[in-house]
Amino acid sequence: MATILDGNKIAAEIRAEVAAEVRDMAAAGIRPGLAVLLVGHNPASEIYVRGKVKSCEEVGICSEKLTPPDTISTPELLELVLELNRRDEIDGILVQLPLPPQVDSKKILMAVDPAKDVDGFHPVNVGFLSTQRPGLVPCTPAGIMEILKRSNIPVAGQEAVVVGRSDIVGKPTAMLLINANATVTVCHSKTRDLPGVCRRADILVAAIGRAGMITRDFVKPGATVIDVGMNKVTERAEFDRLFAGNAKREESFRTKGSTLVGDAHPNAAEVAGAITPVPGGVGPLTIAMLMANTVKAAKMRRGSRMPTRPAEHARSA
Repeated sequence: MATILDGNKIAAEIRAEVAAEVRDMAAAGIRPGLAVLLVGHNPASEIYVRGKVKSCEEVGICSEKLTPPDTISTPELLELVLELNRRDEIDGILVQLPLPPQVDSKKILMAVDPAKDVDGFHPVNVGFLSTQRPGLVPCTPAGIMEILKRSNIPVAGQEAVVVGRSDIVGKPTAMLLINANATVTVCHSKTRDLPGVCRRADILVAAIGRAGMITRDFVKPGATVIDVGMNKVTERAEFDRLFAGNAKREESFRTKGSTLVGDAHPNAAEVAGAITPVPGGVGPLTIAMLMANTVKAAKMRRGSRMPTRPAEHARSA
């Protein structure tokens, strides 16, 4: 059976490092600031934002939550973003998606100052990533690289396959792996013989958003599987396909009426050398890297005003 790569443990390490950096900055009279824009009342978004605000408190980052009504217009929200761009004490701006249908999401995201774009989605930061210049990297892909690095899984010279080509996960993950000298293949819905392509991978990143799609037949024996998926299973037949005979999951499913599964089928762990669990794998790294990005943005913006630590931890990929 595969070694389980504990995302909670790695995220805790990163948060501790970020907290130490924030303390150093506080000694110089500087406190990084993160502003979160949460429009309207989307229950899932409210849960995500609560988690982000709580993490800020834990590491010492100043957080500010703005909650305009879901009736807001694009020009009104644009003005809010531009005001946050102007405020020197705000180092990071996070626009929680989805936005209401009447708001032009692309226009809002493009308006965020790239130096404060802690999600790493702005085309300027995407360009910096693709050309290996210093910038802010999307949190989930950055977290994937931290899992590999801190688990001592070699990347240089390895064959990596990324299943999924989203702008948020698939493409930036592929770029980070290329920058780390892996040979990278990106797969998608038009890929021929997907299982065959995946079986070439020393590192297989599953980020396609389909529950349990990556079965043991997709995995090269001994490969590392990074499972980015987070899918809620509520149908009995689907549960049986994924977890038949798993007494612990059965109890949870009966109690809650649902369970979470990644894009990798549980049987992938029978072949893989190492695998991230769902939950508790990539997920915790996303918020940890948001904290790291906020501190990184503060350092890049404030330059000579910043204290220097003897050994910066390497998340500046």
